[in-house]
Order: sequence, then structure tokens, then C-alpha cells
Amino acid sequence: MRTEPARRGRFPLGLTLATAVGLAILVALGMWQLQRLTWKEALLARIARLETAAPVPAAQALDQATSPADLDMVRVRVDCPGLSRAAFVELFGLTDGTPGRRLISACPVASSRYGSLLVDRGFVPEDISARPGTEGQPGPVSVTGVLRVPDRPSLFTPKPDSAGRLWFNRDIPAMASTLGAPRPAPVMLMAETASNPEFTALTPAPLPAAISNRHLEYALTWFGLAAALLGVYGALLRKHYRP
Repeated sequence: MRTEPARRGRFPLGLTLATAVGLAILVALGMWQLQRLTWKEALLARIARLETAAPVPAAQALDQATSPADLDMVRVRVDCPGLSRAAFVELFGLTDGTPGRRLISACPVASSRYGSLLVDRGFVPEDISARPGTEGQPGPVSVTGVLRVPDRPSLFTPKPDSAGRLWFNRDIPAMASTLGAPRPAPVMLMAETASNPEFTALTPAPLPAAISNRHLEYALTWFGLAAALLGVYGALLRKHYRP
């Protein structure tokens, strides 16, 4: 008696489409991590150069830049009359995993393009309610720090409180409006020097102490998952067409 070979099933179109979509997503995530790797390496190189960079006058840096990107990670110095007693808004932040507030004040600048520069004076831990005073006779304060372009808020970034005193992103135009600062520069000065040495709870924190760079590891993970998905797809095809 003659035995007929088993009929092969139809081509698994649904499985193939699902695999193609998943593969495209995984490869795209891997490529995105490689792009992030390039960006992070450039950022770390700029931070390394900052360690030995001499500060330049803030007004000079602001006037010579052709775009805000030219100002990012530039060390400057500026004289801020009355900064130690200046009004401030608070920005929620984390320093070494500790929640707290960063105090943001306005500093007038002698720039031909801008009238003011917002200064991040430093970080106060969440469990400290005291703040520097805003009354009394202030003296001149010379600030050295690093200019930073603010990050864009995400869809999940909270709005500032109704009084405009507590913020969750560096919205320079809105902060400057609250502080009455005219023509603000599009960057923020992250102070490296203290504006209030007598108030030790306020600590200048211009940059994270350590910036991780694991994007290559993440990219290899996504590409590895893509390879695993292809392997599973191939195994299913073999099983599908096996007599």
C-alpha cells in the first residue's frame, strides 16, 4: 500500500508579519541606543575638557555663540549683584539619589543680546525647610559655573504649582517671567561656587558626580533579542514544514 507524504501547511503569513514587526522594533531600539552612545561619549568628552577649562566672561560667551548648542557645557564667570539675597524659584531635583530643591535666581548680564541669565545656585535636600534670606543689604557675588541647555519636558512632566514657585523642568522663559528677569539667555548657569557660604545646606551641584554610559550594553541586548526572535521564527518554520 502506497503512503502519501504529509501535506505541507500554508505559509504562516500572520507569524511572519508579527516577527517582522517585532524584529523592526528591536533593531530600531538597538540603533537608537547606538545613537545615544555617540551622544553620551561626546558629552563625557566635553565634561572631561571642563575639568581643565578656564572660565570666560559670561557676556562674551553669550555674544559669540551662534546658537544655544554652542553654549552648552561652557564654563563662564559672571558678577551677580545681590545674588545672595535674590528672589528665587525652586526646581525639584535629585542629587546622588536624594530628593530636594534647586534654587534658581536671575542675574543681570552686560550682554548685547541678553539682559539676564538664570543661575542655578545649588541644591537643598528635601528634609531642610530653611532657605537663604531675601532681605538685608546684599553684596556682589562672583559666580563661576557651567552653562547648560535645558532639557525638553516630556508628556509626563508635571506643571509648576499655581504660584509658580515650584517647577519640575527648566522652563527658562516662564521662570524668568516669574522672577521679573528681562531678555533671558536660553541657557542656565549651573553654579560651581557658593552664592551663600553662610548657608551650608545650599550646595552647588553643577553636574552629576558620575554619568553612566551603558548604551552599548543596551544596544547589544536589543540586537541579541532580535537574533533570538529570528531563531524562534526559524524553529517554528521548520516545525511547520516538517513532514
